[in-house]
Amino acid sequence: MESGCEYLVTGAWLESYDPGDRLFLKIGDVELESGEKLLDVVMAYQTWGTLNAAGNNAILVNHALTGWSDVPGWWPSMVGPGGPLDTEKYFIICPNVIGGCQGSTGPSTIAPDGKRWGSRFPTVTIRDMVQAELALTNALGISHYILALGPSLGGMRSLEWAIQYPDRVNAICTIGSSAVATGDQIGAASIQIRAIKADPNYRDGDYYESDHGPLVGMGIARKIAHLTYRTETEMDVRFGRELQGDDTGRYAVESYLDHQADKLAKRFDANTYIALTEAMNSHDVGTGRGGVAAALATVKVPVIVVAIDTDRLFPPRLQEEIVELTPTALPLKVLTSPFGHDGFLIEVENMGEIVREAVEIGWNQNAQG
Repeated sequence: MESGCEYLVTGAWLESYDPGDRLFLKIGDVELESGEKLLDVVMAYQTWGTLNAAGNNAILVNHALTGWSDVPGWWPSMVGPGGPLDTEKYFIICPNVIGGCQGSTGPSTIAPDGKRWGSRFPTVTIRDMVQAELALTNALGISHYILALGPSLGGMRSLEWAIQYPDRVNAICTIGSSAVATGDQIGAASIQIRAIKADPNYRDGDYYESDHGPLVGMGIARKIAHLTYRTETEMDVRFGRELQGDDTGRYAVESYLDHQADKLAKRFDANTYIALTEAMNSHDVGTGRGGVAAALATVKVPVIVVAIDTDRLFPPRLQEEIVELTPTALPLKVLTSPFGHDGFLIEVENMGEIVREAVEIGWNQNAQG
């Protein structure tokens, strides 16, 4: 988001801004799990490569909580000619989730009545996000995906694709994710939500017409989250007890966290942070399906599960559970990294090899089916 008065309110992409490479498609109304209906939904997305005549060379990338549709922007070296997501062979698509703030219908977008959704935006779940992605898929003429993959929140959605729509995906790859949100994750997330709502500029979610939005509260939320994304060892080795060396009197780690908060404020929206965090908190593939074990037992497509050995937000035991309970899961892939949950973003060479293998597994399913 460009600097100016709007930056002080929200980092969401707004209708007057340059869309860049984003494409937009109206998919109509979406029936939500809650029983409510999200009206006149627009999906923002980006693509790379060319969809073949059969519509069967597509790969779906599901972004994480604060990710967006521009995969090369947040996952470097993954998309391109000859890359793990090879644009010379495959059609890569990444939609921004509903509830998001980068062009898809979310709290910061304009509702049918001409006002921004704000506090009126309904609760959305992981399954709701997948419903919207399916509608986009159908509208674009994609018969099925050779692979649906994603980290964290994206891994949750990929898993839902395998359970809900096994005829629309050849295989999935879930990275640093889980089949159900844990109490520890919900606890950390709930404090982040409370920080945003406690900001006086939150105004119960209706801050878009104000001079200032809850950027301080969202910044605090981001700092809490970032401590769960990185490891205690990395923070100590990288920063220790060193002072920043400027006139602020801050420790170096404080400066680093301030920097992360400021970066997010320039491209994200506080209401979206809450909406997507609450969706992750509610994640449970077993809901209405007889429990997690029963739900995973129904999966029929190959499942590639990736754990990050130092991940303290999604510890490897959560990925081990998916492998143990899913009959079509391959042996667990463990990404070694000192960077914790963010390891998938940083260890691009090793992560790329895993993605290449997953793509090959999905592509081979075309020949079999």
